[in-house]
Amino acid sequence: MYTAGIDVGAKTVKIVVTQDGKIVERQIVSAGQDAQAAIEEAWQSLDTPLADIGLIVATGSGRKSTKRANGYVTEVAAAAKGAQKTEPEVRTVVDVGAEEGRAIRIDENGKVVDFAINEKCAAGAGAFTEAMARALEVDLPTLAAMSLKSTGNVAMNAQCAVFAESELVTLVHSNTPKEDMAKAIHDAISDRIVSMVRRVGMAEEVMLIGGVALNNGFVASLANDLETSVIVPQDPQLVSAFGAAILGEEGNYAESLSETME
Repeated sequence: MYTAGIDVGAKTVKIVVTQDGKIVERQIVSAGQDAQAAIEEAWQSLDTPLADIGLIVATGSGRKSTKRANGYVTEVAAAAKGAQKTEPEVRTVVDVGAEEGRAIRIDENGKVVDFAINEKCAAGAGAFTEAMARALEVDLPTLAAMSLKSTGNVAMNAQCAVFAESELVTLVHSNTPKEDMAKAIHDAISDRIVSMVRRVGMAEEVMLIGGVALNNGFVASLANDLETSVIVPQDPQLVSAFGAAILGEEGNYAESLSETME
C-alpha cells in the first residue's frame, strides 16, 4: 500500500505518493476557483489507483477541503519534515508560497525547533511579485531575469503591495531602469523573509521551498541577504506534500483538523 501527502495551497494542489520513504508519483494542478474540483482533478490525474493508497495526509491552507484525508498536519510540520527528508543537512527552511511565507528552524530529525510566519502580508509572498510584475507589464520569468541583470541598488520601502505599486510609479517617472526596479521588488520580499529567519535563528544549511523558489531573482536576493548559499530542491513546491506523506508513514499526524493548530 502507498501513502499520499496532499498540499492544498492558494494557487495549486500538490500530491506526492510515497512508499517506504520514497516518492513513487507526484502531481500538481492549478487550484482555480473551486478547491474541491481541483483536489478531485489532482486525485484523478494520478497513475496510482486510489484503492492502493492506504493513508492520505493533508496539509496546506486548504487542508480542511480534503474530504478523502485520513489525517492532517500543519504547513510548518510538513515543510520541516519534507525538507529534512529531501536534504538531511538542512537546519533552516524558508517556505514562500503565493499568500504566505514562513521561516522554520529544525533539528536533525526534521522536528520543528522554532518558526515564524509572515501573517498573510502580500509583501512577503508570491502575490507581491505577481502584483509588481503586472505593474511593470511583464510576466514573472521576465521579472526574475530582469532582476538578475540589475547593476543598481534601489530601495523599496513599502511593506504593502498597494503602496509598493505607488513607489514603482515614482521610480518609473524617475527613469529608473526596469532591471533595478525588478531587483528592488525581490529585495523587498527577501528583507521581510530574512527578518523572520533571524527571529527564529538561522542555522545552516538553508533550504528554500514553495512556489516562489522557482523565481531565481528572489533566490539571488535571499542568498545575498542571508550571506550564505541557499539550497533549492527539485520541485520545491512539492516538498510540503512529500513531508505530509512521510509524516503519515511515520504515524505522526492528527486524525482531526482541530489537533493541527500551529
